[in-house]
Amino acid sequence: MNRILITGAAGEIGRALRAQLPALFPDTERPTLRLTDIAPLGEAGAGEEVMQADLTDAAQMLEVLRGVDGVVHLGGIPNEHTYDMIRRVNMDGTQHVYEAARQAGARRVVFASSIHTVGYHPRTPITPDVPVRPDTFYGVSKVFGEALGRMYVEKHGLEVVNVRICSFQERPRDRRHLSTWLSPRDAAQLVYRGLTAPGITYLTVAGISGNTRAWMTPDGWDALGYVPQDDAEAYASEVEPLHGPEDAISERTQGGVFTEPDYVGLAK
Repeated sequence: MNRILITGAAGEIGRALRAQLPALFPDTERPTLRLTDIAPLGEAGAGEEVMQADLTDAAQMLEVLRGVDGVVHLGGIPNEHTYDMIRRVNMDGTQHVYEAARQAGARRVVFASSIHTVGYHPRTPITPDVPVRPDTFYGVSKVFGEALGRMYVEKHGLEVVNVRICSFQERPRDRRHLSTWLSPRDAAQLVYRGLTAPGITYLTVAGISGNTRAWMTPDGWDALGYVPQDDAEAYASEVEPLHGPEDAISERTQGGVFTEPDYVGLAK
């Protein structure tokens, strides 16, 4: 790949990938990173291009996708919001990215999906092919993104890897993260494998580190060649006491607080 686009590059995961992803490529194959976001991105560094753009503007997405071989689609509202906002940014915005990728001739899209596609499943191991059980409009938008990617694979020949990101953090912060943590270096490796693994047409995988207490199985990791380096268990003594009431739905389901009936996220 000569050029990779990262949408949402100003966010936490985007900043981590900006710092770590290039070094995972061999020196002779290191692509240019094109970074886009509605938020400021600072000056372009070596091997970078910065293009500020809005996901909700289809024409702007066509412009930033020109000459791109692979896409890491992180952009969008990263929390619950009103349905109208989620639809406009996360759903319509994702369609703009896929359509621009098709028109630009990009080969592969790594889509940042979420644990919230399956948030109402209980805290027992689940595979990527379980029925979706979204816990919010945000979760619904990620289900939509996975389905939309499937259509672009079948109809237009794109290659798509959906990564159901669980809890991206520098380090675990509570008991739930012992099962859902995704460390920055594992996130970078997972995205790198998602972009470069051969023979992938359409695949959905768990976006977690190699956590001993994982609720999501590693199905599909072997196809990517992803071998996580971190395990949240190293932090168990610090965070295991940090949790809510044991009988709360947020402590019984994969989606945590997102499953609470009164959870509205950013829609305040």
